[in-house]
Amino acid sequence: MNDTTHRTVLLEEAIDALQIQPEGHYIDATFGRGGHSRLLLSRLSERGRLTAFDKDLEAIAEAQTIEDSRFSIRHEGFAHLADLAPSSAAGVLMDLGVSSPQIDNPLRGFSFRGDGPLDMRMDTTRGQSVAEWLADASIETMTEVIREYGEERFAGQVAKAIDRRRQERGPLTTTAELAEVVASAVKTREPGKDPATRTFQAFRIFINAELEELARALTASLKVLQPGGRLVVISFHSLEDRIVKQFIAEHSREVFDRRAPFAPPKVMQLVSLGRIRPGDIEVSGNPRARSAVMRVAERSVAAAT
Repeated sequence: MNDTTHRTVLLEEAIDALQIQPEGHYIDATFGRGGHSRLLLSRLSERGRLTAFDKDLEAIAEAQTIEDSRFSIRHEGFAHLADLAPSSAAGVLMDLGVSSPQIDNPLRGFSFRGDGPLDMRMDTTRGQSVAEWLADASIETMTEVIREYGEERFAGQVAKAIDRRRQERGPLTTTAELAEVVASAVKTREPGKDPATRTFQAFRIFINAELEELARALTASLKVLQPGGRLVVISFHSLEDRIVKQFIAEHSREVFDRRAPFAPPKVMQLVSLGRIRPGDIEVSGNPRARSAVMRVAERSVAAAT
């Protein structure tokens, strides 16, 4: 089920940033539709290995079309990096974007552009859908989620509009219903953006605990990366990028214990190698690449000594 509508963002740049060692073990923490994994496999020798993770059943089905003994896929979120052996990976890649097939399939409920069930779960075998959560969520909770994860300044108005809709006509069950309610509450629109954009982003991030899982996965990457191993993370909105940027910055400096001023500092865990943005050619051919930011860091050799 090779979906040709999905274009992997920063494909060559991400694999180049990993500085592939042909016999190394690499981790594609977010397989998606496998663009990064396939290119990475092409640069490994027969002794190299690639372990991939994904929560999405469609991604798992796509991964199973790769007939390569060097490759394995795990139906788990990428926080399960922590389950891997310490210092076992030469590189970890995280592409935090939602894949085009997920967005474009109305049955997944990620988009307001087509009507479908109000689901938004990455893993449809576990947890609540957005519709189930909205049936009982308080105005205060909805407001907090929309404001924190969607950075929506009309969060309170949107939450109250959802509550009125529930009382008048029952629970929301489709993406079109939610988009209509949000449009009635968001009075000013950003140029080129649907008024429902921020609310849909907020509910997707919340229902999948995306930011919490990202934080756990970043911490786990310190454990599994071997000295000199590369961490490459591609994010698509400011909330994700802020977490990645702050994580790399925090672990790219020596830490002094003020309670023990004469003790040697805790050595830095990472070396920041900067960020990369898609070029104009890629953005013109794939508008969804416009907001992408790739940050690269290297596991400090000093931290292992």
